Amino acid sequence: MRYEMMFPDQIREAIDKNTPVVLALGVLEYHSEHMSPGVDTLLPVRALELLEKEMPLVIMPPFYYGAGTYAVAAPERNGGIHVDSAVLNSFARQLFYNLLRIGFRNIYVFVHHQSENFSNGMPTDLSFKLAARQEIFAFLEKERGDGWWGDNSSANYYDEHATGTDPFNWIHICPFMSENAQAQFPIDHAGLQETSLMMAFCPEAVDMKRFDESKWYSQTAKDASLDYGNMAKKIILNDMKKVMGK
Repeated sequence: MRYEMMFPDQIREAIDKNTPVVLALGVLEYHSEHMSPGVDTLLPVRALELLEKEMPLVIMPPFYYGAGTYAVAAPERNGGIHVDSAVLNSFARQLFYNLLRIGFRNIYVFVHHQSENFSNGMPTDLSFKLAARQEIFAFLEKERGDGWWGDNSSANYYDEHATGTDPFNWIHICPFMSENAQAQFPIDHAGLQETSLMMAFCPEAVDMKRFDESKWYSQTAKDASLDYGNMAKKIILNDMKKVMGK
């Protein structure tokens, strides 16, 4: 269900059933001449739309305005948009604050942009990771007071941590492609992998007639194929379901 189209009783039902609440987080960034600037957001958007047909989901409106940087190309006449990570952190804190107040406790944010080394992080995902921790701490302190962790009522904290049920699992910031998927289909920028993925997930945003191989990073796009994209797509969707417990 798209959150903006839900009725209040449906929101309450999703809270009571602990339905996953999902957000596609990405950027608007130059992806060579043959693809749109929305690649990094459109991929998780389309994946979540497909997964909704297989499992209950609350799909939040996607967020396109991450820290795209201008490392690939200057924005002038190319279309890239960059929002500073400090601004992203402030936005994410407000978003998570509201989602927690509403009552959601099973939140997943999927990121594709710069996720090839996700354990170290990049500005967009790190901004949201920090915000998630900040708002969970703030929420717990407000609801339970100072010393909540040291109180005897938290004696089972480590057991809950081991089973994934502690409060710090209320919000998950996840790569669109797992390590397993990346190992089989290595991430690139507007090359073979990303172009093939877009052919499989969002073909209307790919036009190989516009292909320009003058940039080193997009030269392998000439080898992109729907078959390659569909093989990756199957693994990605399966891994995303596993992350959300299906």
